[in-house]
Amino acid sequence: GFVSSLLRTRGCVSEQQLQVFSGALREALAEHYKHHWFPEKPFKGSGYRCIRINHKMDPIISKAASQIGLSLPQLYQLLPSELTLWVDPYEVSYRIGEDGSICVLYEASKPPSSYGMLTCKNQMMLGRTSPSKNYIMTVS
Repeated sequence: GFVSSLLRTRGCVSEQQLQVFSGALREALAEHYKHHWFPEKPFKGSGYRCIRINHKMDPIISKAASQIGLSLPQLYQLLPSELTLWVDPYEVSYRIGEDGSICVLYEASKPPSSYGMLTCKNQMMLGRTSPSKNYIMTVS
């Protein structure tokens, strides 16, 4: 839903296309994560489940977008050039930009044994040498 909402904000994709895209993305992610989803160890495989656009389109997103006829250049126009999604069994979070704040999209109760473990996201934050930058966009 989150990636679809990013496509929706530009107004170039119809609701029907967004539904097809969402379904295709859901199927592609389920297939991709099939052997990399460990609810009993939620952070195992977290790097594999990370969806990344970093001036290079994540192949899972481009595969789903091709289902609705969106080309790679169109995707680059519609989506942020820097986007990271961390998809774990009990949390889904994202960051737009390399120094953007991390926002949680979904959070569920975690089993007690998983508290205190370092996620791929948290390990990356530990290595950060500067705080997140806040950006203000003005429209004139």
